[in-house]
Amino acid sequence: MKPIRIAALALMGSTALVAPALAQDGNARNVILMITDGTGIESFRAASYYRFGKLGHEVYDDFDVQVFTSTHPLNGSSEPTNSDEGTITFDPAQVWNDQAVDTVFEGSLGNYEGYVAGYDYVRADYTDSAAAATALASGRKTYNNAINWSNNDEPMRHIGEYVADSGRSLGVVSSVQFSHATPAGFLAHNRSRNEYAAIGAEIIDSELATVVFGAGHPHYDANGRYVETPDERAYRYVGGQDYWQRLSNGETGFQFIESRDDFEALASGEMQIEGERVLGLAQNVQSLQFNRDGVAMGNLLETSPSLATLTLGALNVLGENEEGFFLMVEGGAIDWAAHANNLPRLIEEQIDFNTAVEAAVDWVETNSSWDETLIIVTTDHGNGLLQGPDSDKVAYSPVVSQGAGALPLVRWHTDTHTREMVPLYAQGAGADFFREIAQEEPGLATYNVKAEAQYLIDNTDVFRAAMNAMGIEEVSN
Repeated sequence: MKPIRIAALALMGSTALVAPALAQDGNARNVILMITDGTGIESFRAASYYRFGKLGHEVYDDFDVQVFTSTHPLNGSSEPTNSDEGTITFDPAQVWNDQAVDTVFEGSLGNYEGYVAGYDYVRADYTDSAAAATALASGRKTYNNAINWSNNDEPMRHIGEYVADSGRSLGVVSSVQFSHATPAGFLAHNRSRNEYAAIGAEIIDSELATVVFGAGHPHYDANGRYVETPDERAYRYVGGQDYWQRLSNGETGFQFIESRDDFEALASGEMQIEGERVLGLAQNVQSLQFNRDGVAMGNLLETSPSLATLTLGALNVLGENEEGFFLMVEGGAIDWAAHANNLPRLIEEQIDFNTAVEAAVDWVETNSSWDETLIIVTTDHGNGLLQGPDSDKVAYSPVVSQGAGALPLVRWHTDTHTREMVPLYAQGAGADFFREIAQEEPGLATYNVKAEAQYLIDNTDVFRAAMNAMGIEEVSN
């Protein structure tokens, strides 16, 4: 297979019109995109082994379409370059290169031996979550750090804007701050993902979304304890202290909720929102659970709802729109666990994400149908290059199950992102789009996946698949 190159638009992050790969199907009233942040194939498997003792029992394992995705950014810059210098391409053959090397990768937690050339390849030229979210939401490659911002230094139209213009409702749910890179990618535009206050302000002021749920509550610490006088920085995730006052006083276009009881009442259908829009902040400044004290599983914070609860609450609100909706759900702290090489918390976060997928599937089968709703489950990039215990001797040796309820045997090969190929699962109206555009990649047999899953797309194709499913035509900015 030839190296993947995103033509024309990739070189400069162009905002020019790009024709979809196929004519629009237009069968999907609703699209639900679920992103487990920073999760390679073996991270998926590690959680399944802990949960079930074996593979094949997650709800998405039965989805009709299963392929893999490339995730590289446009270039290695952290700001617009206004040129095609440093453009990154991706050659799948390099991933499988098992030639021994004596390199050392310097990580934040320590040094990691290179072992094989393929590991070195996937540890280089990786995307950050901002460029990855932009690719998923706008269909265009850009530099790392960008939130729907082009390499030409211009804002780019994202799927949330298309969805709202189509008459559908937009929802974004995350287990981390709603102005963090991945949720921001479906709500905002900014030259830098680190401009949290500006991003939070845009999300609130634009009133683009009907539902926004996440963490980032300024008056609760990472253990869910109330903070009477927060540091000024604690307000940045919601746009600053002035925005917090407006939001909490009911002076924005959003009804504000924060208690676990309210989220659970919304999910159960016992509570209806009073206005058109709802913004919910779980009572935690960081994440639903990950940043609490300790490194082990268990002793979950009682103040935080589950990601499944947030997902169901969002679906109950969005489902009121007869025109349909687009919902993005992110398990954001799985990435943070991988950065920390923390296997117990990674598995805990992934299981929370998997139960959210189950909740979404149940909602579709109870309140909608697969004829009018598309669910896509994927990740934005790998992280940690988690492999099996023998992966220092045999390239890509898989993690080893120790049975349900026991941590699998693993080996970490980095503490940051990778450009490894990552899984994508799709079910429902428009899912076949992925099959029709995918390119065969036999090397994926190395991951011990079935032959029909040995196909590769690019992360920008997720945008095109969602647009195609909803029958929305891409236009120039």
